[in-house]
Amino acid sequence: MGWLEAGMLRYGKLARQAVSVLSYLAEHYRPDAPAVSSREIGRVRKIPAALAAKLLSQASTAGLVLGSTGPGGGYRLAKHPGEISLAVIVSLFGRSQEESLCPYSLDWCGNGDPCPLHEGFAKLKEDARAFLEGTTLAAFLPAPAPPARRKAKRS
Repeated sequence: MGWLEAGMLRYGKLARQAVSVLSYLAEHYRPDAPAVSSREIGRVRKIPAALAAKLLSQASTAGLVLGSTGPGGGYRLAKHPGEISLAVIVSLFGRSQEESLCPYSLDWCGNGDPCPLHEGFAKLKEDARAFLEGTTLAAFLPAPAPPARRKAKRS
């Protein structure tokens, strides 16, 4: 099928791969983090390095990542992961398609009385949109290490 579905809002394989590539940068995010090569990201995420480079180049043009060439070159996020929503990535790398899930026919809902399932499908659509808009790459940040526990002194 090649589509990732979130309720009634679907986005294609390219957008899914872009989320995968950018999430790798989010997993390694620190303001002083070293740049990561497209080859490394492609290897880890199991996508061709050329595709990872293309996605990163487009993300750089959009201001989501910073890229540098040459020895020690690579990519890092241009913003904190919490400032980059999945909706921004999906809109950049693929047109989202909204599909009617009306069981009556494609022309039923929106043309006269809604089908009995219309309200439920409308809620799924809104929930999917809210998820993409409300979820950022911060979801991929590593969990902070728990504080070290101090041993109690014996008297």
